[in-house]
Amino acid sequence: MRFSSFLSTASAVALASIAAADADAEKPSDVLVVTADTFESVVNAEPVILVEYFAPWCGHCKALAPHYEEAAAILKDKDIKLAKVDCVDQPDLCQAHGIQGYPTLKVYRGGEAADYTGPRKADGIVSYMVKQSLPAVSQVTAANLTEFQHADKIVAIAYVTSTADVPAPEFSVTAEKHRDDYLFGITADPEAIAAAGVSAPAIVVYRNFDEPASEYPYPISSVTADDLGNWLQELAIPIIGEVNGDTYSIYVASGQPLAYLFVDPNDEKSQEYIEALKPVASKYRGKINFVWIDATKFGDHAKALNLVEPKWPSFVIQDLQLQLKYPYDQSKEVKPAAVSAMVTDYLDGKLQPKLKSQPIPESQDESVFVLVGEQFDEVAFDESKDVFVEFYATWCGHCKRLKPIWDSLGDHFAEMKDRVVIAKMEAQENDLPPSVPFRIGGFPTLKFKPAGSRDFIDYEGDRSLESLIAFVEERAKNDLTPKVKVPEDEPQATFAKPSEAHDEL
Repeated sequence: MRFSSFLSTASAVALASIAAADADAEKPSDVLVVTADTFESVVNAEPVILVEYFAPWCGHCKALAPHYEEAAAILKDKDIKLAKVDCVDQPDLCQAHGIQGYPTLKVYRGGEAADYTGPRKADGIVSYMVKQSLPAVSQVTAANLTEFQHADKIVAIAYVTSTADVPAPEFSVTAEKHRDDYLFGITADPEAIAAAGVSAPAIVVYRNFDEPASEYPYPISSVTADDLGNWLQELAIPIIGEVNGDTYSIYVASGQPLAYLFVDPNDEKSQEYIEALKPVASKYRGKINFVWIDATKFGDHAKALNLVEPKWPSFVIQDLQLQLKYPYDQSKEVKPAAVSAMVTDYLDGKLQPKLKSQPIPESQDESVFVLVGEQFDEVAFDESKDVFVEFYATWCGHCKRLKPIWDSLGDHFAEMKDRVVIAKMEAQENDLPPSVPFRIGGFPTLKFKPAGSRDFIDYEGDRSLESLIAFVEERAKNDLTPKVKVPEDEPQATFAKPSEAHDEL
């Protein structure tokens, strides 16, 4: 067991040494360098090890490097190893392990690989790998109870009279399913149960935020793994916690709307703003998740949420499912009572989202229709026409390569604009209205709506002009046969009326 090695991440993080001017060597790395020749002896021999596959030129790899080194130094004392493979130097090894991007991190147990799904900061890597090194459920005793209760951000302990009785089996199933997320322990030690101040059977979650201890509030005799998983997921979200790259996925997984408070951490009143909204966040807990976010780091995200001015604090609600944004009026002071009223209106369906839209073009001079948010319903849901839309981003390289082909597609159907519309929409400059049942997750995204319908079909074929034309012709409900035009100066054929016709014998 490794309980004696548990330390808080903050106390375990080593300070970088200040090198003397005449220092002649760098500090040795605690990250093991692995090659094809050493992979089996280094990686396969470990009960658990984290391996980073990287490329020296990769910017994300460079950003990860100091955190990876820091975590390796801490985990070395816990007998957990971190390693790395240079995929430029070892291309065959990386290909053999299915590496397609950098950095890729994998956890190996006796040579068996699993994707690393944890954070990429030192403390997050340490927490994740400590959980990986332990059994799904650790045995807790009176001697290590206090230490285990504070061993991670979220710790669940089952206090039981017997490890074979309820709720132990369901607790073990939950632990296997969520071992990457939380730390699980179980004890039937009477001294530990007495020290915890509970009556067995009981399940208690210990956190380093909000209420430090929460006992499972429902009948323990009928608890299921799903019940426990849902309860843990709810407790894993602070009343109002910080959202960033490491925590965003937790909020997305909850499926609930997200209420952001943008603050400048350098503002001496920033913590005061956060604390002022805690009662509101607590009031709506379980219906909407409140977070605070560093406005100086994530100013672009504020713009994406339709906050126009770089003015802090600012507040905005986001429907994560429909990607709709509801910004608080930035001309007004962010006050708890006003925020509470806004959230009530949102939950009651009385709040209208603020949609971003480029101006409606004064004219449409190209064969491809330039579609904007304000005009989406009118154009895309026109049931008299077949509509094929490319959702793109200006910076997207794949979109740039598609542009001449999409323009040619527009040219091909230019004479049929009364029946088929080939359109494009800059998806990062225009929001889709609530009437649209989908959201754009990547670029370019191509969607087709047949005439007489309001349902869009995903285009998933190759992006050659021939394939795109064939797709439109196959899916279109309108007749796409070009209309034959007769020149005005061409003589018109005349035919005798049936009554005037006669046979010559």
